[in-house]
Order: sequence, then structure tokens, then C-alpha cells
Amino acid sequence: MDRTATPHRNQTGSAPSAWYCLRSQPKHEHIAAAHLRLLEDVTVFCPRIRFKRATRQGLVWVTEAMFPSYLFAHFELAKMHLQVRYAHGVSGIVRFAERYPTIEEGALAQLRDHTGGAEVKELNYHISEGDQVQIVGGAFVGLEAVVTQVLSAKERVKVLMDFLGRKMEAEIQCSSVLRQVAHPLAA
Repeated sequence: MDRTATPHRNQTGSAPSAWYCLRSQPKHEHIAAAHLRLLEDVTVFCPRIRFKRATRQGLVWVTEAMFPSYLFAHFELAKMHLQVRYAHGVSGIVRFAERYPTIEEGALAQLRDHTGGAEVKELNYHISEGDQVQIVGGAFVGLEAVVTQVLSAKERVKVLMDFLGRKMEAEIQCSSVLRQVAHPLAA
């Protein structure tokens, strides 16, 4: 438990301000960030991604934490340890035994540049010829296909798919297909 750990101090007796990784309650990263922003002398960075996900109702935009259950905060550990640790939505400050590791400013600066000022990176997957897609709406829902032609004026695509044991080409609304890509954080 955090009460047994002592925040690291420098030679002058006070711990310098630094970036720390915080663990949040599941799916509460944005809530923890909002409460931490209310604290004086605490800077918060909670990067998120916004992307399309297939649901029963079709494609919907969702926003999730870039690092599920984690966020970053810049503060003076010795001074703000308890306020940060017990802020609403925070499960704890990441530590290893008695050591609270810090995060280099440069690493977070790269993430901030990538996500922009709003801390949200929108992942837009434009469909082009040759893309593997999953059909998420209409009569062919659930089938996988390959885009053979983009019909931008009609906001439709032509896809080639296996249907009832044979190759078939069909025209489908762009909003009814989801480009299949690796997870955005996968290497």
C-alpha cells in the first residue's frame, strides 16, 4: 500500500516536480484526469484515441484511452502525493517497491505532438482500392471483402467477396464497411 512508501527527495529535502504514471479505475481515465485538473500544481496528460467501431447499429465513433487504465501527471511527489493518490478515479501512482519512476518530458512531448492540444487522436481510415474490409451493415453484414473500386461521388465502394461458395462483386455504402487494420498501438 502507498502509505508505506516514502516519496523520493533530492539533496535539498524536497522532491522536484516530475511526470509520473498513474493508474486509474477501469474506463475512468477521463474522470480521474478531470479531478486531478482541479488540484493546484498538478498538470495532467490523458491521451485518447477516437475511431470507428462496428456495432449492431452500424459504425459508431468511440473515444477510448490510448493507454487503458493509465494517465500521466506532473507534480511534486513529496508535496502532492496524498492528494494525487486519493483523487477521485485514481487507483494509485505506479511504483516499483519503494521507487516512483518518472517519465521523461521528451517522451510525453512526442505523445502530445501526436495527439494535438485536445489530447485526442482521431484515427481516420480512408478506404482505398485493395483494402480488406468487413461489411457491418446491410444484407452482407459480417462478411469480409476486398475493395475493388471507390465510387466517391456516390459514397459507395465496389467490393469482391466470397458469397455462397463463389466470388461476387457488389456495390455497398461506404458507411457499411469497416477497413480492417491492426490495433492503432500495435508495432
